[in-house]
Amino acid sequence: MQVIETKKSEDYIAVAKSLAEEFAQTAVARDAKGGTPKQERDRLRESNLLKLIVPTQYGGLGQTWITTLKITREFAKVDSSIAHIFSYHHLGVVVPHIFGSAKQKEWYYSETIRNNWFWCNALNPLDHRTTLRSQDNHFRLNGIKSFCSGSQDSDVLPITATHTETGELTILAIPTQREGVTIHDDWDNIGQRQTDSGSITFDDVLVYSDEILGSRNKPSQPFSTIRSCLTQLNLANIYLGIAQGAFEAAKKYTRTITRPWLTSSVESASQDPYILQHYGNMWVDLQAATCLTEQAGELLQAAWEQQWALTAEQRGESAVAIATAKVAATRVGLDITNRIFEVMGARATSTRYGFDRYWRNLRTFTLHDPVDYKVRDLGNWALNDELPKPSFYA
Repeated sequence: MQVIETKKSEDYIAVAKSLAEEFAQTAVARDAKGGTPKQERDRLRESNLLKLIVPTQYGGLGQTWITTLKITREFAKVDSSIAHIFSYHHLGVVVPHIFGSAKQKEWYYSETIRNNWFWCNALNPLDHRTTLRSQDNHFRLNGIKSFCSGSQDSDVLPITATHTETGELTILAIPTQREGVTIHDDWDNIGQRQTDSGSITFDDVLVYSDEILGSRNKPSQPFSTIRSCLTQLNLANIYLGIAQGAFEAAKKYTRTITRPWLTSSVESASQDPYILQHYGNMWVDLQAATCLTEQAGELLQAAWEQQWALTAEQRGESAVAIATAKVAATRVGLDITNRIFEVMGARATSTRYGFDRYWRNLRTFTLHDPVDYKVRDLGNWALNDELPKPSFYA
């Protein structure tokens, strides 16, 4: 097993900030181009940051979700596509931990470290077009999955499929390069253009018994539903990072390029009273969303550390905090990524700046699941003291 030097969380965040500065240099051009950010993925592999959440006993860095999500947010500030594929790697690598046996958890963690695997996301339990059938002592996987983020240049595919005999939703993890797996270059959306979130076709793909992680039609314990909490808070952090990045980009532009309005009676746009009012409001909103997101991170980490001792109440309290953060980050982010143009002016709409990518990326990603349902759950908690019902989906 590979031995990795363990550092403080601040050191890993510093590495991420350095990489983010590097990624920022090409972010606008890559957004326009779309496709796979191969060079950036390679830099992530080289950085050791793919090993953040893997426990030290398996050769990983043993970092918390708090650190991992802060790093995700740093990437999202400059390139939310990179943040997307980076974070979904970590959501993928813990799938055997949550859904598999102790032996499977150990094997997938250890092999991830030994091979420096990059995981993607092909779970999408809402897409029921993929089936799994028994054949002798193994299985065959057939069908198609949509929204398979990070699939190009990945090493492992965590997948959900419906078992043809039992009708149960089955979770498995197989190598991306296995015969019969075809990754399609069909992601053509207005945002998150370098996430390779297109579809994958499975044509009679061989699946071994030890690659089957289990059935999750009826979650048996609170910890078995923790991944949806991880996913939701991950989204909140990416949304917040996009908003923070848009704010910083607008701030730099306003202070260096924006001209004061002809009737403003000031010499600098940075002294315009209405521009200052906009920045004040955006600042307040960002601080509120940041505090809510970080509070949710603390509760999620505490829940994760409970593992199988996690109670339904602890899980529910974490879910409420996460939903609150996600709603706030969604609202604040969509507002700020639109409002930045009011403090920058008409010239800022030039395509060479690529400021529109903040809104396009956030608008695309915030449609992951309807935020209205999160608000409804929060209303049910606020009025009726009923915690959100845990599920595999959200």
